[in-house]
Amino acid sequence: MQRPLIHTFLILVFVTAQAADTRAQEKAEPWKLPDDKMLTRWGKSLTPEDVWTEYPRPGLVRPQWTNLNGIWQYAVTNSTERPDQFPGSILVPFAIEAPLSGVGRLLKPEEVLWYRRTFEHSPIADQRLLLHFEAVDYDTEVFVNGKSIGTHVGSSDPFSFDITATTRAGINDLVVRVIDKTAVTQTRGKQKLQPKGIYYTRVSGIWQTVWMESVPQRRIASIKMKPRLYNGTLRVLPTLAGTPIKGEQVRITVSDADGKTYVADGSLMVHLADVHRWSPDDPYLYDIVVELLDVSGKTVDRVESYAGMREFDIARDAAGHLRMRLNGEFIFHYGTLDQGWWPDGLLTPPSDEAMCFDVDYLKAAGFNTIRKHIKVEPRRFYYHCDKVGMLVWQDMPSTGGGPKWTRMEPDPPEEQKPIEQHQQFIREMKAMVLNLQNHPCIAAWVPFNERWGQHESIRTAAILENLDVRRPINLASGGNFFPAGDIADQHHYPEPQFPLDDQRFKDYVKVVGEFGGHGYRVDDHLWNPDMKNWGYGGLPKDKAEFIQRYRTTFAQLVELREKGIAAGIYTQTTDVEGEINGLMTYDREVQKISTSTLSEIHAALNRDAD
Repeated sequence: MQRPLIHTFLILVFVTAQAADTRAQEKAEPWKLPDDKMLTRWGKSLTPEDVWTEYPRPGLVRPQWTNLNGIWQYAVTNSTERPDQFPGSILVPFAIEAPLSGVGRLLKPEEVLWYRRTFEHSPIADQRLLLHFEAVDYDTEVFVNGKSIGTHVGSSDPFSFDITATTRAGINDLVVRVIDKTAVTQTRGKQKLQPKGIYYTRVSGIWQTVWMESVPQRRIASIKMKPRLYNGTLRVLPTLAGTPIKGEQVRITVSDADGKTYVADGSLMVHLADVHRWSPDDPYLYDIVVELLDVSGKTVDRVESYAGMREFDIARDAAGHLRMRLNGEFIFHYGTLDQGWWPDGLLTPPSDEAMCFDVDYLKAAGFNTIRKHIKVEPRRFYYHCDKVGMLVWQDMPSTGGGPKWTRMEPDPPEEQKPIEQHQQFIREMKAMVLNLQNHPCIAAWVPFNERWGQHESIRTAAILENLDVRRPINLASGGNFFPAGDIADQHHYPEPQFPLDDQRFKDYVKVVGEFGGHGYRVDDHLWNPDMKNWGYGGLPKDKAEFIQRYRTTFAQLVELREKGIAAGIYTQTTDVEGEINGLMTYDREVQKISTSTLSEIHAALNRDAD
């Protein structure tokens, strides 16, 4: 059949445009590692071909997927209209400010960041093509073959678009527009336009994996796990997307490490024999397969997942102190404040291996908890914590502003935010909880850090409790105390302290959410030797004094535990920019205190908490 002239013309235009874009990309500055920045060992060995190649969504796995990380073209403009040229090369998923992006420049609030790449697609009958972004900071619009296919506002939550209708067989054009003002209204965590002290270099644009997958029209969109220890059951509740199929069924199969399998009943409940509980000492995971079947029993969609059988609750010990429990047993949460920042990747770890290195160091050192500090990590971080047995207190990334900081004083002030800002904060908080709620490692939610962006405290705690009634809520770690949630949290540097005699806290779990922060300078491993490099309480004269300071404040925490304190969070895992109060240097090359020494110090926590 003769092809219509207009169709031929469009194909020629498209091919010509692709050729022009290819020539432009060839003329663009090639990606290369910077030679004047601090790099980690993983950053030094990074190549564009092996950047974040791991499957990004371990809780809902399909074998067919396409990784879009790698070299993209980029442009920075002052207009929201698509530029004619994309003259630069950038390594996705590193933010434009990160050295590993190959750019390493700050995005100004008035600037617009553009990305472009092509991808090849071979349509499959009755399949939909989904485009996934694990995280983009902050205001994003996505275009496929010149057509806008959707927008997203947020700093840390994954989002997806069905791009089936806008793609064609062969080469397709993908453009992403990002606006990031790093404004006080945004969930920005430690980012600041002018970083110093406890605030760090801002991050703009794509900073986690971009990927695609072909899925059935009728498919499994998400899963919710409900483990129950009292009756040895696990409910696996899938949410389906697409047009229902007449007579469709869901089959759920759970397998243990010995190969024994269990099939869910009609209520999607699996009855497990001799439940193997998940804990930091024994992080046992069950494998799960969820299948969507048609009326004949043929598999329409299939995903793999996993679950840990564990429960969190709160109870009084023999002395009458409220404490946290795991699987019905008291557990003292001891961990570090973990910023999750890297000198070469900023918010993006240089690799999956690098990200796991931090967790493994803390695990070997005898910590059982990480307070993930006002940052949401890639989903693989929580997967690794699930596998090795590391509890996580998950902070919500904070906005700027906030009321006067009165800490634990009565009748604290409350900031009033415009309704649209509050609604956006709640949207992002809900997304965080829904994306992470299945992870066994998540042990507490922290909506506010100190009083940063703290507003509508009691209402926010109620919203969070409605989202997840199974985990404790630490409303404002170190912030202005309101009678909401489950935990009263005091920050005090360098020694841990808490107003134990204040009766307002008698019905709350008492914790020291931040303490320590002892600094120690390691020359040749400073992010910027010329800036003020600092730690709480001044810097020690030598390493021996640094270690002794750690021993002293840890011993003070153990004393507080005997008086009713249920958890302590030491600041911090690593140095970050000008903060040199880490247990490791910023580049992770020097352990200021070895894991063996830390384990010996932490042995005091093995005594019964009650």
